[in-house]
Amino acid sequence: MNKKQKRVLIRILLSAALMVLLHFIPLSGYFRFCLYMIPYLIIGYDILKKAGKGIWNRQVFDENFLMAVATIGAIFLGEYTEGVAVMLFYQIGELFQSYAVGKSRRNISDLMDIRPDYANIEKNGSMERIDPDEVETGSIIVVQPGEKVPIDGIIVEGSSALNTGALTGESVPREVAKGDEIISGSINMTGVLRVRTIKEFGESTASKILDLVENASSKKSRSENFISRFARYYTPAVCYGALALAILPPLISMIFLGGAPGWEKWIYRALTFLVISCPCALVISIPLSFFAGIGGAGKEGILVKGSNYLEALSQTKYVVFDKTGTMTQGVFEVNGVHHNQIEADKLIEYAALAEYYSSHPISKSLKKAYGKEIDPSRISDVEEIGGHGVTAVIDGKKVAAGNGKLMRKFGISCQECSSAGTVVHVAVEGNYAGHILISDLKKPHAKEAVSALHKLGISGTVMLTGDRRAAAEQTASELGIETVYSELLPADKVTKVEELLEQKAPKEKLAFVGDGINDAPVLSRADVGIAMGALGSDAAIEAADVVLMDDDPLKIAKAIRISKKCIRIVYENIYFAIGIKILCLVLGAAGIANMWLAIFADVGVMVLAVMNAVRALFVKNLCPKGIPL
Repeated sequence: MNKKQKRVLIRILLSAALMVLLHFIPLSGYFRFCLYMIPYLIIGYDILKKAGKGIWNRQVFDENFLMAVATIGAIFLGEYTEGVAVMLFYQIGELFQSYAVGKSRRNISDLMDIRPDYANIEKNGSMERIDPDEVETGSIIVVQPGEKVPIDGIIVEGSSALNTGALTGESVPREVAKGDEIISGSINMTGVLRVRTIKEFGESTASKILDLVENASSKKSRSENFISRFARYYTPAVCYGALALAILPPLISMIFLGGAPGWEKWIYRALTFLVISCPCALVISIPLSFFAGIGGAGKEGILVKGSNYLEALSQTKYVVFDKTGTMTQGVFEVNGVHHNQIEADKLIEYAALAEYYSSHPISKSLKKAYGKEIDPSRISDVEEIGGHGVTAVIDGKKVAAGNGKLMRKFGISCQECSSAGTVVHVAVEGNYAGHILISDLKKPHAKEAVSALHKLGISGTVMLTGDRRAAAEQTASELGIETVYSELLPADKVTKVEELLEQKAPKEKLAFVGDGINDAPVLSRADVGIAMGALGSDAAIEAADVVLMDDDPLKIAKAIRISKKCIRIVYENIYFAIGIKILCLVLGAAGIANMWLAIFADVGVMVLAVMNAVRALFVKNLCPKGIPL
């Protein structure tokens, strides 16, 4: 509890003690009024001040105005105890709400406490701490045990275990050594590491994650927008309704029925009506539900960029996957050389040199299979042809390495491969030289991820890939994916997603899961774009609406379950708060409900709704039976 909350608590206790004391002391007249004003002003001066500022700024209709009018009216009617009690319980509700929101924020802040305070630079034989913003790309920084990795980089010396829990939700430490890439926000647990930075601090993983979390609240869901519009019209409507309730029945009784107007009775009912009508439960609990849902997802290593995307996730009926790096590890190995017209080692050498400047996983596997130091001076005139492959001049010879479409583009007849896997065809000086078979390893939880989605009621799972048909169909069959489209260019993926978007019902949502830079257009086009954050490209993460920080496809199902729970809580609060409000408003207008019931309808409903909203922060054990998360 912070200082402000402690001060409010002291005011609540002091005001309650004075109110109870005055209730048992026989008082009357002006002296009684003056004494009751002491606890009233102690507990309510800030509400009265806010109401006055609202009137001055012509923003009259808010909960402070409702509380001020209702309590001042009750006091002028001689209902001193009820007037003080309304303000007292309202402040108790506000304190509870403040504590609940603060607790949610602290939980999220603790989980996402990844911002580094400094970076260690070695200068003149000694260690110097500087602001991470001042570290240039390519600098060597030192990360000691217990410190946070300040900037993304590659280890040049040392080995250690990294705690990546705040980034990925994964409790098992990650072993790293020389040559491994590490990301900022991780905590170094054991050895001293020397790291060469590969990004500026502002572009590092920790900075981007913090930016996503801080900006998530700016993208509101339909439910939040509805509540904002609802409160804008609802509050003035109930104020005018209360005014009509205070004036019209007495006038009708006096003019048309010839009876006593009963002003005091109807004004009391109108004041009760005002207290009941306060929309605090809705205005506070709905944003808090989404805030807690986003925080709960963040704790599990799932970053959701806004409550609108959390809401869209709950309506997802179709999930479309990229293959390489998404459902497979992107770890390729050369498994064979077929139909080669030259020596196998020479074929791999040509392919490795042609792919030398590419960072694609297939290119890395070719260079690994070659196993020798590559002399760049042997390579010239490199041209990458999107969705096809590369051409280059190697030792003065024109070499083409890529898929069957690349061979057909140059009018070269090639041999198809009967084995499942990725095939790299190689041509030298316009003549077919053979092909290399490369296999990709599937991610450990990929099959369980698809099974979990089906158990959640996902209507269709689809795979889009640029890989060969045989390899794509085999992977889809093994994983349980229903539909597969293969040999696609990046533009073809966008076209396929647009076709799927046209086929689904208007209220159904389509999610696309990808990791590569070529997936960025599709991630933007889908209703919900989900990117792999650990190995995914910056472009994919930037374009996505949801980021899985540990690249585990099983987290897709968990993200959907979190969103469904969050939305269920939101609607529970909406139906509960509006239902109780309407019932109590009718009872208040009819004179059945008194000010004490009004207090429950306002403060009680708010407290219950806030308690319900905080449930969205806790997301453990949300997996279908038999699916380990």
